Amino acid sequence: MSAAIDNNNPFLLVERHGPVVLVRMNRPETRNALSEPQQMQEFVDLCHGLRRDREAKVLVLTGNGSAFCAGGNVKDMQTRGGIFAGSPYEVRNSYRDGIQRIPLALYELDLPVIAAVNGPAIGAGLDLACMCDIRIASDKALFAESFVKLGIVPGDGGAWLLPRVIGLPKASLMAFTGDTIDAAKAEQWGLVAQVVPAIELEQEALALAQRIAANPAHALRLTKRLLREGQHMRLDSLLELSAAYQALAHHTEDHHESVNAFLEKRPARYTGK
Repeated sequence: MSAAIDNNNPFLLVERHGPVVLVRMNRPETRNALSEPQQMQEFVDLCHGLRRDREAKVLVLTGNGSAFCAGGNVKDMQTRGGIFAGSPYEVRNSYRDGIQRIPLALYELDLPVIAAVNGPAIGAGLDLACMCDIRIASDKALFAESFVKLGIVPGDGGAWLLPRVIGLPKASLMAFTGDTIDAAKAEQWGLVAQVVPAIELEQEALALAQRIAANPAHALRLTKRLLREGQHMRLDSLLELSAAYQALAHHTEDHHESVNAFLEKRPARYTGK
């Protein structure tokens, strides 16, 4: 499925801060709800572009306006319009060819991804945050796996993502009740790594991204892939993959620069080679 991108009104606004890519979801009037094929396509295109961008090291994702992402558009659900229109077969394909492309694209992205959760992350919005590697929350953030309250199920991978972030018992509690938790409880449960005042969120997220980006690009991308693969591989298989990746890493110029800088007690100067 391919959607025409409206370059005059993109959903994703992209800023570069050196090796850090800051992306803002920009539909504040709908609380950044995920409801348009264009939005799905922009996520896919963003990830595909960043995989080829050797200057990029970290992606930070946040929302414009009061919400991070409010999930699906409930008004479209009521009218059975947009991506919810048509027969059961057509709705199934809308999910497969639409929103389900986002978790697949983010999962395949080798860059570390930080979610800067500026406000409510509800339903698919919570699942989108869980697609990221690290979550930092504003003290105004709220979280809910709320599909059951609308009589539906997590259609975007939430049943796979959320248990891997907070464990099956707490994920079951959130999914079966649909209840909302605040940022403090999200931090207590391990859903977010840190809670900061709303006014400091972007600054903290970018500072963390820059700390990550200070490391060699090859090591970051290979480490991200190992962490991903380790979720479903046997230990012996992961060790074999780790040995292969380590052999590659040992033969990069940045590895040698890291060692020399460490022994010479000076900052490293990486070239991405």
